Amino acid sequence: MNRQELESLDKPALIDLLVSLLARIEALEAENAQLKERLAKLEEPPKTPDNSSVPPSKGQKANRPEPGGKKRRKGRKGVTRRLAENPDEEVDCKAEACPHCAHALEPDGQKLAHEYDHVDIPPVTARTTRVRIFACRCPGCGRKARGTPPEGMEPGTPFGPRLHAFAAYLHHHHAIAYGRLSRLFKEIWNLSISEGAIANALKRTGTAMAGSREDILRLLRRARVMCSDETGARVEGRTAWEWVFVSSHGVLHEMADTRGAVVARDILDGHEPEVWVSDRYTAQAGHGRDAQVCLAHVLRDVQYAIDEGDGVFAPGVRKLLRWVVAKHRRWGEVKSTTMAAHRRKADERLDALLALPVTTRAHEKLRKQVLGWRAWYFTCLERPDVPPTNNISERALRPSVIMRKVTNGFRSWHGAHGHATIRSVIGTGALNGLSPLQAIERAIAGKPVCVAA
Repeated sequence: MNRQELESLDKPALIDLLVSLLARIEALEAENAQLKERLAKLEEPPKTPDNSSVPPSKGQKANRPEPGGKKRRKGRKGVTRRLAENPDEEVDCKAEACPHCAHALEPDGQKLAHEYDHVDIPPVTARTTRVRIFACRCPGCGRKARGTPPEGMEPGTPFGPRLHAFAAYLHHHHAIAYGRLSRLFKEIWNLSISEGAIANALKRTGTAMAGSREDILRLLRRARVMCSDETGARVEGRTAWEWVFVSSHGVLHEMADTRGAVVARDILDGHEPEVWVSDRYTAQAGHGRDAQVCLAHVLRDVQYAIDEGDGVFAPGVRKLLRWVVAKHRRWGEVKSTTMAAHRRKADERLDALLALPVTTRAHEKLRKQVLGWRAWYFTCLERPDVPPTNNISERALRPSVIMRKVTNGFRSWHGAHGHATIRSVIGTGALNGLSPLQAIERAIAGKPVCVAA
């Protein structure tokens, strides 16, 4: 519409035209805002395991270099297997005759020229003991008397404690599902056992370990430093959560239908650790007198800010946090006064970084995160028993994450709670020098798996 056409319009027509144009402008502005938001998302760097909480299994794997494109590493001299300290058997092989002239040789006077170990596994099969109970009438009183079965072979389940321990070890530590576990028992031990029998055996194992779980719980409620984390779980086809609480001598797994802070409060039952180590999830905050946030999680956010374009603030924070982790490793090598000086220096360096003028959106976003959590960045420089990361909790949950992927979860809550109990026994045993199988066997026998139990 040109100027002459506009001049020919009367006032009502001009008003109608203006209203339609304003509506069109509003629609275009809204569309423009949507396009800007979409463009900003498209311009954001992709989230990877290195700069976010994306699990490593979903990350893009780098290809190996082409043969010949990179110089091969020079090989090293091969070594033989170390000889066993206490061999089960020794076989002496002495020359009987000279291989050159067939002259007979005496065994006395021959010197050891070479020795090596030959290792093999003997045939394995399940051992079945038939327990026969006899009875008779007492000639003295006329009452019936019965024989007493051996200890550990009482009537009830036909399966002994070691079979229960192996089933728990293979299922809960190596994530072998019931079907494969049933076949494994048949193929290796020549023992026919159904999936239902395995489920019942694992249920009995979890019940037998209830005392060990209580021992671990009492130990955690005296801990000065507590590390904690949680991960998703599937129970009865619904989303649940597996929590883990780790101290220097005990590990406790807890299955819950909530991710809320009430789980940690119930476990602590009024106990307040001196320091609580966790990621920055709000349900993990406020359970200790002091706290240490996981610097590994912070470094992932820092890397994302770098990928998003922050070339000043984020690199400085990354350098500082790596320096803090390196200084923490030196506890025991330097004096506590030196570590206190490192703590003051860390605060000064972080203050200097926060004083930098904001230059990018990524800078502003990361700066707000740092300001919100900075009070709990450097607690690890104040005491040697506080780790700078929550890696110990992450490692404690890793077998459960693998099991969730393999088995797709638990069919019942008692199975989920049994898994938590067995993982608690295995984790606590590892902190106290026990292998997973040893810890399970001790817990089934009612023996302690933790030092302070």
